[in-house]
Amino acid sequence: MDVPLWLALLCVGVLGVKLIRPPWWLIAALLLGGYLLADSLLAPVVNSVVK
Repeated sequence: MDVPLWLALLCVGVLGVKLIRPPWWLIAALLLGGYLLADSLLAPVVNSVVK
């Protein structure tokens, strides 16, 4: 069974928010920071570290 990555991330995110209950500002900061980092000059560096 092949599950799309976005669906798996959405499920893990929802479960994480329900179980850990982080503040909403922290979730927003992580999402915005990840979005901005993916579009920056550091994206190739992060990509090589992740892989």
